[in-house]
Amino acid sequence: MKRILTLVSTVVAATLASPTGALACAACFGQSDSNMAKSVNAGIFSLLGVIVTVLIGAASFFVFLSRRAAASAPEAEATGQNTP
Repeated sequence: MKRILTLVSTVVAATLASPTGALACAACFGQSDSNMAKSVNAGIFSLLGVIVTVLIGAASFFVFLSRRAAASAPEAEATGQNTP
């Protein structure tokens, strides 16, 4: 346990002592017109596009399943396959 505590405290001390660990990106500084902020926004919008595409695909699959079930329900009633 003492070894882990020493390792954790060393890592924390090294992180706090490094000057680059405290620097913020351009978006955090409020420079919304910088190239880094524009690329972060483009990355966010592209990931949102992927998420929306996957959600639309899942929703259309469930619509397909419900339409197929509704279309097969009258056929099952007509042939008597609906009884247990």
